[in-house]
Amino acid sequence: MLFFLTYWWIFLIVLSFLFYKFVLRVFFGMVIVPENKIGLVTKKFVLFGADKSLPDGRIIATKGEAGYQAKTLAPGLYWAMWPWQFSIDMASFTIIPEGNIGLLLSKDGAEIPTGRILAQKVSSDNFQDATLFLDNGGQKGRQSAFITTGSYRINTHLFEVVISPQIVISENMVGIVTAMDGEPIPIGQIAGKFVDNHNNFQDFDQFLKNGGNRGLQPQVMLAGSYYINTWAIQIEQTPMTDVPIGYVGVVISYIGEDGQDVTGDTFKHGNIVSKGQRGVWMEPFGPGKYALNKYTTKLEPVPTTNLVLNWADARSESHNLDQNLSTITVRSKDGFPFNLDVSQIIHVPANEAPKVIARFGSMNNLVSQVLEPTIGNYFRNSAQESDVISFLSTRKERQESAKNHIKVVLDEYNVNAVDTLIGDIVPPESLMKTLTDRKIAEEEQKTYQTQKMAQEQRQGMEKETAIADMQKEIVKASQSVEIAQRTADATVKKAEGDATSLKLNVNAEAEATKMRANAEAEATKARAGAQAEATKLTASAEAERISKTGLAEAEKIMAIGKSTAEAYQLQVSAMGGDNFTKYKITEEIGKGKIKVIPDVLISGSNGTDGSMSGLLGLKLMEMMDTEKSKVVVKKEL
Repeated sequence: MLFFLTYWWIFLIVLSFLFYKFVLRVFFGMVIVPENKIGLVTKKFVLFGADKSLPDGRIIATKGEAGYQAKTLAPGLYWAMWPWQFSIDMASFTIIPEGNIGLLLSKDGAEIPTGRILAQKVSSDNFQDATLFLDNGGQKGRQSAFITTGSYRINTHLFEVVISPQIVISENMVGIVTAMDGEPIPIGQIAGKFVDNHNNFQDFDQFLKNGGNRGLQPQVMLAGSYYINTWAIQIEQTPMTDVPIGYVGVVISYIGEDGQDVTGDTFKHGNIVSKGQRGVWMEPFGPGKYALNKYTTKLEPVPTTNLVLNWADARSESHNLDQNLSTITVRSKDGFPFNLDVSQIIHVPANEAPKVIARFGSMNNLVSQVLEPTIGNYFRNSAQESDVISFLSTRKERQESAKNHIKVVLDEYNVNAVDTLIGDIVPPESLMKTLTDRKIAEEEQKTYQTQKMAQEQRQGMEKETAIADMQKEIVKASQSVEIAQRTADATVKKAEGDATSLKLNVNAEAEATKMRANAEAEATKARAGAQAEATKLTASAEAERISKTGLAEAEKIMAIGKSTAEAYQLQVSAMGGDNFTKYKITEEIGKGKIKVIPDVLISGSNGTDGSMSGLLGLKLMEMMDTEKSKVVVKKEL
């Protein structure tokens, strides 16, 4: 018996070791929650000490009622959780990955007030204390609060968690915000009022407490990462508004208070208000990038550089303000239609840009409402005042007149007219043909006139050439006359030289005779020494005779030479140098008895006996005259 009892206890001990968990769970109500789990408790029934059923409309028990329990079991050991009364479901922690948030939907709680779509935030230890959540008046439905990156012990019987990524707004982008809950937008406005202290809409409950409106928000969000409850806030990303260099941006605000016009009584074409008010802002934005809400504001770019607008079919500038402009068709005074291209250069001062936008709304409207009709009508009226030819010939004057006229018009619209240029003018083809034919005829006439002048010049040149050719003969004749003149002058000079030489010779001879006479006298004086006065007188008389004889002879010779020279000079003057020379040669030939013409001339004539007769005659002459004569034989071919 003892042996049997011993084995029985051993069996019970072994059985206990094998089924201890079952025993502890069934008989002691032991529950062990692992460290990475939570226990979700469901109470099957109530034995005593508490309400047996939940209030109407509730599914989570906070006071021990039967049903899903608000309190969860954290990791650890628990007793008295008998399985016949409690059902324990092990659930994993709720983990929110990095870069995400957890949006919570409550299955139980108070009703959300009418007009709201999100439950307000209550203290609940980040939704980990369901009892606290419900006791503090937590509302069922989508919660305005959310949980960020981390691990949470969330009672999934009460809360459903939805993982939502962070909102990332890229560089050079703007987040336009639309609130899904809040107070209604005031009447007359298209966006809610500006609300502060909500940390870029990340604290939506604070946004609601501060009186934020549902719908479009005036604030925008810049580049960055944000924890945004996408059930409460919708964000649309749009590029930042860029004002390029050479432009200003005129802001037109659709929200804000009605501002007072700051332009005064002189400008009556729209309200220009201060920044932040509804209307056209007085201060334009300079070049740069701006975070503007495209639904609450509009930025109208206005070029501040010189702007060229072309009224031409085949040309348009990059700004495209003139894309709807075309070549202007006008009609002249004489009824001819023709086309002309026009370019207008304008400039909008930066401080005048808001007035231009307030007046017209956009630069396109300025072009279509002012520039297009003004320039078109001006040139149509101008063309009707003249014919086509006059219009073409006075293009410069009409361009200057158009510039002055358009400048006066644009000054009234706060726009500066820099210049007006007339481009290509295309007259009618039939008129152009007439003008072309006329021009060709004029050019041909000029050509004929030029050719005529060329012929006249050629004739004159030939005449001058003939005169130049004759000039050779004239020069040659003049040279012959010059030579003859110089020869005569040489002859005269020679005669004068001969006369001078002869005079010198006579003077020398006279001087020599005188010296010889003196010498003879002295000799005679010396030899006679003692002769009487008679001898002296005789010698003196002889000397006187000799002296006078020598002087007379010299004067005679001098007179002969002088008369001869004067006779030569008179002969040259009377006969001419050439004739005088020939005369003197003939005279010398005659004085020298030089035979010029031969006694017998033998020629080669056609006679058969000419040569023979000549020889016989020559022989006869030799026989008659012992002096040999010169014979000149001339042979004629």
